Amino acid sequence: MALASLRRIGAPISLLSKHQIFRPTSSASASASASVSAKVSDRIVRLFAIDLDGNKREVVGLTGQTLLRALANAGLIDPASHRLEEIDACSAECEVHIAQEWLEKMPEPSYEERYVLTRASRNRVLNKHARLGCQVVLEPEHQNMVVAIPEPKPWDIP
Repeated sequence: MALASLRRIGAPISLLSKHQIFRPTSSASASASASVSAKVSDRIVRLFAIDLDGNKREVVGLTGQTLLRALANAGLIDPASHRLEEIDACSAECEVHIAQEWLEKMPEPSYEERYVLTRASRNRVLNKHARLGCQVVLEPEHQNMVVAIPEPKPWDIP
């Protein structure tokens, strides 16, 4: 009985040719997979954050990672303060300020991001340096970027 089951299982496998089972990888497919999985060292983005005490701290992130994730990994932003992934439910707890010389290297904030930042500001005016860390995706062009972590506003909880 067990032998018959093994023969039934093995039948579809025997239909495959040796070339389909043991196909060597070509150099083209190997190079394509290497470009997709670039070395982590090639994806590193080093930036600097001014913490609440005014100290300049180096932060290491990866290309494609959000600024929020890099700052949370460095211990500069409490990851529990930003638990929501949807910007519609965001309360701007991950607000950061981008240095002037880096503003033109950043993509424009979306309408939703501008709305959240304006709603969260005390006088309802958008600070041109303010961005949401969860909406800024790190790119190689952000190497050595400087951001400031603003003081938390526990009295402004919506």
